[in-house]
Amino acid sequence: MSDEHPTIDDPELGTLTRATTELSDGTVLTHDWYAGGTVAHGAPLDLMVEGTNTDEASALLPHVHETIAALSVLRRLASDTIVTAFSTGTPEQHELDDAASDLTLETLEASADGTIVLHFIDSCGEHFPDGYWPAVHLGTDGQIAQVTVES
Repeated sequence: MSDEHPTIDDPELGTLTRATTELSDGTVLTHDWYAGGTVAHGAPLDLMVEGTNTDEASALLPHVHETIAALSVLRRLASDTIVTAFSTGTPEQHELDDAASDLTLETLEASADGTIVLHFIDSCGEHFPDGYWPAVHLGTDGQIAQVTVES
């Protein structure tokens, strides 16, 4: 912990630190979010919480807690929505079930505008090309607003 970038200690989420990246020349870039990791419903989950100081990031933690509490339902809704968004027709039940087990929630990203993005990885490599991953964007009302593919 530094005076410039104190950490956030949350009893449920653990320690969140200001995210940085060290470049090959030794330059350290400081990002506008706090990062950490937790275990949600038995699986590891990376956290990204927007904020340039502890007050900004801490203000988003209640929403992060609410989202994690709803993940058991949200994960399946999100994977079904991903399959539906990228299918040419109505997906069959086995396609939805396969995606539910193959798409792994890796990161929860909380933004200052109240949106949450759930970043998934394709654990089997059969749903998305290598280097691409689906993301489900939740609106401020907690409902799925958009599905994207990121690289």
